[in-house]
Amino acid sequence: MCTLEQRGRVFVLTLTGDGEHRLGHALISSLRSAVAAAAEAAARAGPGAALVTVGEGRFFSNGLDIGWAGASRARLGELVDALRPLAADLLALRMPTVAAVTGHASAGGFLLALCHDYRLMRADRGVLYMSEVDIGLPLPPYFVAVLRAKITAANALRDVVLRGRKLRAAEGREMGVVDAVYHSAAETAAEAFKFAEQLAARKWDGAVYASIRMSMYPEACRSVGIVEEGDEEKRKHFASKL
Repeated sequence: MCTLEQRGRVFVLTLTGDGEHRLGHALISSLRSAVAAAAEAAARAGPGAALVTVGEGRFFSNGLDIGWAGASRARLGELVDALRPLAADLLALRMPTVAAVTGHASAGGFLLALCHDYRLMRADRGVLYMSEVDIGLPLPPYFVAVLRAKITAANALRDVVLRGRKLRAAEGREMGVVDAVYHSAAETAAEAFKFAEQLAARKWDGAVYASIRMSMYPEACRSVGIVEEGDEEKRKHFASKL
């Protein structure tokens, strides 16, 4: 499933094994538990933390567990609904997040990577691929909201969503979807950890960091069920930090 390891101020969340890391109920639940554990540990330790998510093997994540869903739209809908709070967990997490995309990230797996603040990707293998148009499935509204928030170039968003374009690392970087490209999986994971250490060393206030992130992506946050602060709550929160 997945493991969570704390290395200093950095939490490393690893999707373990050589499989496709399909997002079924068990893996989604395991990921949510790991993210919650990282959040709790960081809150106890005080300011300064970061999360890195990495996948073992050929896949970062190949999306929802459509093998379990089979031809059942009801089962597929269950998985779509189950993934939504994990996206919320990441978008509201009180620390910077880095996805080390060391293999293919498709559909829900691509969404999982997009819910991180930064994406580092290996150059020698793997694609980012939103497959729904090719397999004849509509995109869930919260997928669309996150895609629009994180892929800001209109042509890039069109090609990813309406053409089902498979992005290699270099193309992803050109489109602004990927932040940095490295030669291999090992180098990508190592550099993601180094970058996360640099972010954690800034010792940002986690609540402030999360609040700013959520204010940057209001539509995406609303779509995954994050309750937006009212103007009065925002004013009080701002005043409390002065």
